[in-house]
Amino acid sequence: MSGSLVAFACGVILLYTFPVVPPLKWLIVALLSVLYGAFALRSRRVRAVPLILAWLLAGVLWSSWHASERLQHVFPTELEGVVVEVSGYLCEIPTKGSFNSLRFSFCVTRWHLPETFTGKAVLFPGKLRLAWYGRDGQSLPGHRLRLKVSLKQPHGAINPAGFRYETWLYRKGFRATGTIREVDYDDSVPCNLHCGYMAWRQQLADGVNAAMSGARHYPLVSSLLIGYRGEMTPDQWDVLKATGTIHLVAISGLHIGLIALGAGVVVRKLLLWLPGSFPSPRHGRYLVYVSVALASIAYSLAAGFTVPTRRALVMVLVAGWVVVHGRQVSPWQGLLLALFLVLLADPFSPLDQGFWLSFGAVTVLVLVFSRRLSSPGWVGALLLAQVAVFAGLWPVLAALGQGQPVSGLLANVFAIPWVSVVVMPALMVGAALIWLLPQSQGWVLDCFDLVLGVLWSVLEWLSCLDLPNGNPGVAATLGVAVVATLALIVPSLRIRLMVTLVMLPWLLVSLLVEQDDNLWVDTPEVWVWDVGQGLSLLVRHQDQVLLYDTGPSIPDVFSAVESVLIPNLSDLGVGLINTLVISHGDSDHAGGLPLLFATLPVSELIVGEPGRTVERLGEGGPVPELCRPGLVRHIGQLTVGFWRNPGATTATDSNDTSCVVTVTSPDGFIQIVLPGDISKQVESRMPDQPLFSDWASPGTYRVVLAPHHGSKTSSSRSWVEWLDPDLVIYSAGYRHRFGHPHPSVVERYVRVGSMQLNSAYSGAIRLVMGKKGLGVEEQRQSAPFWIRRPVTDWWAL
Repeated sequence: MSGSLVAFACGVILLYTFPVVPPLKWLIVALLSVLYGAFALRSRRVRAVPLILAWLLAGVLWSSWHASERLQHVFPTELEGVVVEVSGYLCEIPTKGSFNSLRFSFCVTRWHLPETFTGKAVLFPGKLRLAWYGRDGQSLPGHRLRLKVSLKQPHGAINPAGFRYETWLYRKGFRATGTIREVDYDDSVPCNLHCGYMAWRQQLADGVNAAMSGARHYPLVSSLLIGYRGEMTPDQWDVLKATGTIHLVAISGLHIGLIALGAGVVVRKLLLWLPGSFPSPRHGRYLVYVSVALASIAYSLAAGFTVPTRRALVMVLVAGWVVVHGRQVSPWQGLLLALFLVLLADPFSPLDQGFWLSFGAVTVLVLVFSRRLSSPGWVGALLLAQVAVFAGLWPVLAALGQGQPVSGLLANVFAIPWVSVVVMPALMVGAALIWLLPQSQGWVLDCFDLVLGVLWSVLEWLSCLDLPNGNPGVAATLGVAVVATLALIVPSLRIRLMVTLVMLPWLLVSLLVEQDDNLWVDTPEVWVWDVGQGLSLLVRHQDQVLLYDTGPSIPDVFSAVESVLIPNLSDLGVGLINTLVISHGDSDHAGGLPLLFATLPVSELIVGEPGRTVERLGEGGPVPELCRPGLVRHIGQLTVGFWRNPGATTATDSNDTSCVVTVTSPDGFIQIVLPGDISKQVESRMPDQPLFSDWASPGTYRVVLAPHHGSKTSSSRSWVEWLDPDLVIYSAGYRHRFGHPHPSVVERYVRVGSMQLNSAYSGAIRLVMGKKGLGVEEQRQSAPFWIRRPVTDWWAL
């Protein structure tokens, strides 16, 4: 049976490695054929092989069916940007967003389509991700609403590494996103069971807010009590992230396990008051288990019954079932059953990082504690568990592109017992007291602030320590995990000491030694990152790296440096930026500079607008070198030339101060120009400059990053005809309000026969300067099946 559960789980997970969803009919035929072949065999041992294969195919079929059903719901392209009306109800508690917005999920019960829409065979999305801007402090008029919205298909930046918003939207079931134009209450919307539950959740959140918002640590109170994290501030998230304790405010196995433990202890104490013959020991165990299950389900419902909560609930219920059956059931069987049930209930779980971390942590704990013959005591068990999870999850985090903060080990050793023994009991008892005795509210909230204040003071202190955050790669961390696990489970003390002596130097080297060089690259390449409405580009050859611009940054909202550059540079093996060029000081080109300098060493900084760049860097930043004509650098065997408008010092538009960079291949037959945001006036001065004197060399393949993202203020007709590029690339946001690139600009490049790519539709673009010419790769071409493919005629949309 265990092999069957493993095969089914592998089948569900296997789907997410496929470029397309397999046709369901062929999967069904394959499954029936394998089952027929299995039962046609007489030998049980031989039959086991096709049966395992059948379970594997069943897993692929199960996940493929759900994936196909979700992908069928599509918002039509012709309605993108058009104001449409929808009726439905709130799918979650609204939270405050950036720019004084309100963000929430909306379950659609009816689409009120415009008469001009002729599409008939379209399955419209049933769940939307919406934002309400410009609400002027207004609140939603109710739970059931009729909205006027402007929608677009799910879209996000696609780069080789880093967070993928489009994957997050698919995993959550959002098949369209948009903004709200008008809001009205609609009592004609039918309120089914889910609608009623979400309305109750809103009432519960309002009640908790009314009773406990006076607490200084109210965001933590609401997170731990009912799983509502909408009041958490960016600074609080930074502290939790730095200390590896985000799981404390995400209702997980820890919280539901504590509720289950508390319910079990109370029920067992109550059973002691009953006559000794009633109930029987066996019936008593089942009574305790049922009570634990009901308490866990009730808390999960109060906490929103989110994906992590449901996963934790399944694991707690299965763990309770294993305990009830004692030695009759192996903990490994319980773990496999939990894995099977989680994937059966939610086949999209493998797209969650929490799925891998949860089952990885439980696997490590079962491996360590199932082999122990005696109890280590609660202090020893806590230390043993934290060391095991720290080492065991390190390769999982490395595979997910994350580091393992040393402060996380120290923080969790303190925070987990403090939350378990002090905070959660205090919150539960305090909430009950406020409900029963409203006059106790004042001193109960003081108690909340006391116990949470201690927790938060320790976490803030640990987050400020300059401790390493190691990510030396999957191979090294896997070695550490294996050695550490052996040291913890081997019964011989002598062997443990020997293993530890081997592990400690390895661990210290992995954590403390930081990469300060670059991976060697034989073939020159250029990466145009997908950063939305902004620009960032990487040039590298051999062990040299040039970064041109750092993309956009909006304080407390988004930073391309954090979400795109840092994870992708790490993924490419970049540990040092030899030359950083900041074209000019606009926020969509020079965002996140302090974070970049704090993360990676930069040997040289060349800028087009020194004043604003230094202002963005803040105190202690390096002294930049001014971009100027005649400046030349070499990145490996690539020649990099620089030019800046001679009249930039008197320019009224900062765009015209942009540092223009040219990159020439070693053989001189490939040329790339990076013009920043220069306008037509500056473009007219370029043909007469020495840097471009040989720009018309025969046989040259020419690439240009469209000036100013394809704005109509740039790419003049004469400049485009003079440049005559073979390939033009626009770095722009998907359906952004600026409307880049402008149709007239696209038409000019079409007239000269240029191939045109747009990062909004291609994702990150890789240019490889090979011996046979320039190779072009669009990241969306190799993206998984739930990511939209590149659009070749995007300008016609």
